[in-house]
Amino acid sequence: MKSVEEIYREMLDCFAQRTGMRPAEGCDLAARLYAVAAQVYSLYVQAEWLGRQVLPQTAEGEFLDRHAQLRGITRKEAAPAEGVIRFTAGETADTARVIPVGTVCMTAGRVRFETTEEGTIPPGELTAEVPVLAAEAGSAGNVAAGSVVVMAVAPAGVASCTNPEPCTGGADREGDEGLRARVMDSFRRLPNGANAAFYQREALSFPQIVAASVIPRPRGIGTVDVIAATRAGAPDEGLLAQLNDYFQARREIAVEVQVKAPTLAAVAVYVQIKPAEGYTFAQAAETVKARLQAWFTGERLGQGVLRSQLADLMYHCEGVANYNIVSPRKDVAGSPEVLPQLGRVTTEEMK
Repeated sequence: MKSVEEIYREMLDCFAQRTGMRPAEGCDLAARLYAVAAQVYSLYVQAEWLGRQVLPQTAEGEFLDRHAQLRGITRKEAAPAEGVIRFTAGETADTARVIPVGTVCMTAGRVRFETTEEGTIPPGELTAEVPVLAAEAGSAGNVAAGSVVVMAVAPAGVASCTNPEPCTGGADREGDEGLRARVMDSFRRLPNGANAAFYQREALSFPQIVAASVIPRPRGIGTVDVIAATRAGAPDEGLLAQLNDYFQARREIAVEVQVKAPTLAAVAVYVQIKPAEGYTFAQAAETVKARLQAWFTGERLGQGVLRSQLADLMYHCEGVANYNIVSPRKDVAGSPEVLPQLGRVTTEEMK
């Protein structure tokens, strides 16, 4: 694309050829010509931008959304993380202590969670576990176990709170590259209402589903299994029922379709870490655990776990100078119905 200066010089040359005169630098006419050159340049920029929006390979934002709509695909919105908070009373009591719906708990970094059900600490007991949902959708809600430690307003009789397990399932709004990959895949594998691409695309149309595998003929001719995974892992019974009803209304005639949760396979990770200068081992280990936790999501459905992938995660962890992956000792093979999940994480300081 031509620059403003190139356009301006061409205009000066054209003016000189047609009039036999060349405007002096800084004169009124030269200033006017430069202003016109700037406007012409803006038209070049606009034309180049419009050219990128014509094709899904280069379109951006709302224009990419329009290409996706032509393929029956929509951008996935942000999803909140979910988990369980354990509320602990200061002492036992003869009466039940109620934890209201909407009780707000926070991490030290002020990531807020709200209880979605009413909880009760029974008489004579000290704890109760209540499901919670992140107040704001997005990956910021994916926090490690023991991170939620503050109550905005403590319910009567409750002294402390914590999350015994990580809060997971939070996802940011799908970016252009993720949506573009799905759009381009719809061209490479054209769904025809009967093939695997059709079943996979329809499963991914649910905003909660981040990955889907299709197994043809699992019980013989005329049978199809759809394995679906959410970002947090296995879908709950309610979501599976919705998917089953959805496919029963759209399946081929005389075809039996079953939607199933994936088989979960825990992958234990044992890594030796050398912290970088200025970082403690505890800081480096926490960063590694957080990175692994963020990587092992439902998107890994059907995929293997390669040692090279784990090594790449470690290499890009802030505060890690060197590492050695002790376990897994070899690559973990993938299977369409299996979702690898992060098992026990063991960290040790490298000698």
